[in-house]
Amino acid sequence: MSRDGDARGLEAEAAAAAEAARELREAAAALVATRAAEEDALRRRAVALDADVRRLQGSLPALDPSTVDKVEEELERARVAITDSDVASFLPSKRNGKFLKTFLGPVNVRVARKEDKLKIKDEYNNYRDRTAYKFLLFPSILLLLRWWIWDGCLPAWAVQMYQAWLLFLYTSFALRENVLIANGSDIRPWWIYHHYLAMLMALISLTWEIKGQPDCSSKQRGVQLFLRWAIMQGVAMHLQNRYQRQRLRTRIALGKAKRMDVVAGETAGVEGQLLLLYPVLFILQGFEAYVGVLLLQTALHGLASEWQVVVCGILLVVMAVGNFVNTVETLVLKLRFKAKMKRAKSRQDRPHEN
Repeated sequence: MSRDGDARGLEAEAAAAAEAARELREAAAALVATRAAEEDALRRRAVALDADVRRLQGSLPALDPSTVDKVEEELERARVAITDSDVASFLPSKRNGKFLKTFLGPVNVRVARKEDKLKIKDEYNNYRDRTAYKFLLFPSILLLLRWWIWDGCLPAWAVQMYQAWLLFLYTSFALRENVLIANGSDIRPWWIYHHYLAMLMALISLTWEIKGQPDCSSKQRGVQLFLRWAIMQGVAMHLQNRYQRQRLRTRIALGKAKRMDVVAGETAGVEGQLLLLYPVLFILQGFEAYVGVLLLQTALHGLASEWQVVVCGILLVVMAVGNFVNTVETLVLKLRFKAKMKRAKSRQDRPHEN
């Protein structure tokens, strides 16, 4: 009898559990349906408001110059409020670019929660900081060891290991930046293309024959100049990282930038850093072009017969020209923004003067 009682008790508990599971399933389905309806309503509102902001921004040229700045500022605040909040998750998602599809396939890399997006951005910034130190450290070590241990002649394996690290570095930069763009970050297209070109150059340089003695100094002149350029690149990266972070904090505080942005287009007023940053950038770009031209001259004079020398020289010149054009465009934007701020300030001061 006890066994029959236990069996009936277990059967009753199992039936109760099944009934509870059914009720829980129905409650979950109802909740999901309700949430889906609410999300659909929010999605329609978000898309409509985003379209209205874009339409109003397109109408700015028709406004009177005396009012366009104020209207533009209000619309920019509205845009940031939409794209830099949880509202962004209700806007149509950007599709993965060809680069991400090539490496990851048809995987959705967009993150729903704002906190997770910011973690991706913070990790990217930290990665840039760590990379700047390595850009200074690795080529400096190679140049020092060249004199102390390798008798003025770099071994091929050391240079190829460095180029392999560069290939990994620029590939990781491109992947991280494409993921950031998919999650709403504002990154200038040129920097993505620059990393694609740098990846190609690092890949080609892995097959470049590093010749040694005799006359090692002459044969490796291009490699030595490239390492010195890399050291300058590390210095520039340090300055850029520090300046851009301060500038972005100011734009976010003003409501003119999203917290997911990593590069902004206007100045935050740190003039001391600008006076140092831009000369360093222009010197670096000039030296980069010089190294590229030197490689081309080396190939033309018959000192190197490898096709890799010619391609790497062309890529360095192209990257130097692209960096120069992008830097000038950024500087022009800063000057325009300063002029705009002065005009706005003068209009604000006129009522007080009257």
